[in-house]
Amino acid sequence: MKVLSIRSEKKDKKYWVELPKRETGNYDARRKVIAVNTRHEYQEHMGFGGAFTESAAYTLGQAPESVRQEAIKAYYSDQGLAYALGRLSIHSCDFSLGNYTYVKEGDKALTTFDMSHEDKWLVPMIKEALLYGPIKLLASPWSPPGFMKDTGEMNYGGKLLPEYFESWANYYIKFIDGMKARGIDIWGVSIQNEPLATQTWDSCIYTAEEERDFIKNHLGPRLKEAHPHVNILIWDHNRDVLVERGAVVLSDPEASKYVWGTGNHWYVSEAFENLSALHNLFPDKHLLFTEGCVELTTTSENAQFNGYLGSWSNAERYGRNIIGDFNNWSRGWIDWNLVLNEIGGPNHVYNYCEAPIMYDRDKKALIYNNSYYYIGHFSKYIKVGAKRLEISVTKEDVYATAFKNPNGDFVVVAQNEGWIAEMALVIDGQGININLPDHSITTYVIKKNTN
Repeated sequence: MKVLSIRSEKKDKKYWVELPKRETGNYDARRKVIAVNTRHEYQEHMGFGGAFTESAAYTLGQAPESVRQEAIKAYYSDQGLAYALGRLSIHSCDFSLGNYTYVKEGDKALTTFDMSHEDKWLVPMIKEALLYGPIKLLASPWSPPGFMKDTGEMNYGGKLLPEYFESWANYYIKFIDGMKARGIDIWGVSIQNEPLATQTWDSCIYTAEEERDFIKNHLGPRLKEAHPHVNILIWDHNRDVLVERGAVVLSDPEASKYVWGTGNHWYVSEAFENLSALHNLFPDKHLLFTEGCVELTTTSENAQFNGYLGSWSNAERYGRNIIGDFNNWSRGWIDWNLVLNEIGGPNHVYNYCEAPIMYDRDKKALIYNNSYYYIGHFSKYIKVGAKRLEISVTKEDVYATAFKNPNGDFVVVAQNEGWIAEMALVIDGQGININLPDHSITTYVIKKNTN
């Protein structure tokens, strides 16, 4: 088999370097191994993506047209990351310019519903990305309008009042209708972004039982009637209690019949095994990574570059989490903001974060963080429709995943977070010796020889 190797490494900051092609043959059986069994196939891959936040759209809206197009191409073209997934908020989130909704205060009947706020920044950005191909878009609310909650405000948590359950379900329908009228199809919705977190920004708390009952008594029936092709995801929060939260909803037949699967984030926990546990409990349901980012340490309105950007360990966090989720049944991976400015904003409560691509407003140029290249080691080579394969790794600090692409090629991505690793890569008994430099990531594309 022919082997193409593509590598990025911390030393000298080398990215996507193609190594000489090789053929499988003899390998040193005494070495530690990355072993792939192509006869065992698992979940089908849906793709990678990022979030179309108002902050991302606004940031690119302030950039020169050439820079704007460079960013969209860098994510959505085949020459870039070949993204096929996306996420957006249903009205405002923390990465918006401020709190906003689509209705006037107190309008329970939603007669004032108006999504024109999104036409200035968000809708044009999504449409530009769609020029490169279809995108499965997941829409998530951070909070219902304040008047629908027991706190009377969008920020600082609170709960949706029972008398607004049906109105809030109808809000989803109107949002999907509004996007469709703008030529944008919604693939799925989640019930609530991070339903266990009271935040200083737009947030709302649901117990697992409340999430279950909202689905089976309100949103599920309304969505099935109005948009039966739109999927529902639950949880949309961290891995630490994913099993407990997911099981409450999915063990209820009336709620479960409306649910496509469970979304997870990477904050707090790298308990990847929880994804497999939930899959084993409910193997007919799906798993999808729906948000992750590196949070910056500064919270000042006048924040400046503090040297945290460009950290190689930030990129390794991406690679390790992608591999961990994929090896535990996740079907795809959606990053957080597609683009932010050089201080990690704008954000209406100064909750600044990194993005794989950032925009330097003074230099009017894009900043490509190391995470951009790490994501590319997966997204550029693992195609939509690929099947995950069985894999074993016998060396500490080396993480790897393997897929079979629709065209029959095998793809193995190996990340080394330790010192140089002398190993063997073995596919169905055929192998090669490989050396993984310290703090590196390597993608191997293995093609079967054809006569």
